[in-house]
Amino acid sequence: MRILVTGGAGYVGSHAVQLLVASGHEVTVYDNLAAGHREAVPHGELVVGDLLDRDRLAGLLAERQIEAVMHFAALAYVGESVHEPAKYYRNNVAGTLSLLEAMRTAGVGKIVFSSTCATYGVPNRVPIPEDHPQRPINPYGCTKLAIEWVLSDYSQAYGWGVASLRYFNAAGAAINGLLGEDHSPETHLIPIALEVAQGKREQIEVFGNDYSTPDGTCIRDYVHVDDLASAHLAAIQRLEPGKRIQLNLGTGQGASVQQVIETCREVTRHAIPAKHSPRRAGDPPELVASPASALAQLDWSPQHSDLKTIVESAWRWFQAHPTGYTL
Repeated sequence: MRILVTGGAGYVGSHAVQLLVASGHEVTVYDNLAAGHREAVPHGELVVGDLLDRDRLAGLLAERQIEAVMHFAALAYVGESVHEPAKYYRNNVAGTLSLLEAMRTAGVGKIVFSSTCATYGVPNRVPIPEDHPQRPINPYGCTKLAIEWVLSDYSQAYGWGVASLRYFNAAGAAINGLLGEDHSPETHLIPIALEVAQGKREQIEVFGNDYSTPDGTCIRDYVHVDDLASAHLAAIQRLEPGKRIQLNLGTGQGASVQQVIETCREVTRHAIPAKHSPRRAGDPPELVASPASALAQLDWSPQHSDLKTIVESAWRWFQAHPTGYTL
């Protein structure tokens, strides 16, 4: 297929682009490079542009005869969203509406959307199934849920094939070593721990050690970024007119912040000092996916998502790219 990947220069998007190209698809990446990296798009063509530029998007979709869209472009810092909600609604919701209207203009009716477990808020039960109530507790999660609603309505009204993939904690780096995680500022647990191991930080800050979990720290379901890419590929290959897919992407196994730090210490053989701080606004105590539906509908199951493999792949990337994509 001819596929447009928005946010394809970002972390998860770039890994999806790599897999799409390797699978024989013709890929155009559309990214404003606010958080993405030109160097993360070694394959496919990069067009630098903003989601809110609807006319340019519509022209690009028509010119390239795009058949389907993978939509990764979004602001994704939970803490920032709490303090700057307007920024998140403008970029994530208004930007997506601009993209969807451009798709309507160009006659493109297939889209895979990168959603999030943050739409669930504080879960009533774990592992979390897809029919669990969606009650996000931060603006980031609210914007993603709003987009899910819009996509469902577009599918019903216009006969689109849509997939909303609610993934849990993306982690690790490409198994082939070509791509990795490079954020500024970095807020993800594993890269921060590895930066401590590299000597770039003195210590790692653990937000909250008084949760109702076995060791008092938050529990998350870590999914290797290559596994997320394979799920997006499986979803786009299964889209049909009027078909709606809503799936969790996770392992069904949670790891606490403390367990992740211990694994980083084991892999890097560095001490990685930790400092305990108060809880962070907008953080649920435990988020773990029920992956059964993704297995049933996409024939997808994670292949690289045990915690040690995730950390080892990330550590290889950090050692080979000590300054990220910047040489």
